[in-house]
Amino acid sequence: MFSKNKSKFIKSLQIKKFRTEYKKFLVEGAKSILELINSDYFINELFVTEKFYQENRAAISQNKLTTEIISESDLSSISSFSNNNAAIAVATMKDNEVISATQNEFALILDDIKDPGNLGTIIRIADWYGISKIICSETTVDFYNPKVISASMGSFTRVSTYYCDLEKFLPTVYVPVYGADLDGKNVHDFSFSPGGYLLMGNESEGLSSQVKKHITEKIHIPRYGYAESLNVAVATAIICDNIKRKI
Repeated sequence: MFSKNKSKFIKSLQIKKFRTEYKKFLVEGAKSILELINSDYFINELFVTEKFYQENRAAISQNKLTTEIISESDLSSISSFSNNNAAIAVATMKDNEVISATQNEFALILDDIKDPGNLGTIIRIADWYGISKIICSETTVDFYNPKVISASMGSFTRVSTYYCDLEKFLPTVYVPVYGADLDGKNVHDFSFSPGGYLLMGNESEGLSSQVKKHITEKIHIPRYGYAESLNVAVATAIICDNIKRKI
């Protein structure tokens, strides 16, 4: 019988307050768990179905993971996702350490991104384009939110984040900051430096006035049709693609 105390603890990690208190977070689903196993995150405990355990026994044993085999019904009861029939892990959060872009690399800066699905997708996009650093405003959704982790599809293991006051961080940077803004230059014709930051703003409000004053150059994606706007994750992907094709 699965412990009620363990069940209560795992469910508590779906809430930011308790993730912060315990310095622990959840990873759910087969793909994300396998990415986690092969990463440098410390896994406190792994809860798996018999099927998942048999299919991944070698990796679990090799990493000497504390593992408990539970029923699919028990797994479903502690999971935040209805379609998780494989595994759930409790892992230790990393410290919020300062990171920054070097002269020859690009990093992302996110200003007040609220939707966990958007953040998770942006993490996945960053990973796709070889971007390993994301600086987040203090009002951006929690990196360790279960929906963020799920949407990243394992890319959270390869992308580092640093949460900070952007008004204090931006004056310290020494590489260009390119801000996505409707009043910016056409990204299709723009020449980027070998390194810098791509600054993306809130889903509905865009970039705040506080961060706009630190932008080196504003850029925008030209519209050819009639859609009112682009999703922030889609816009991030388009600009990242233009950056990589031009440097």
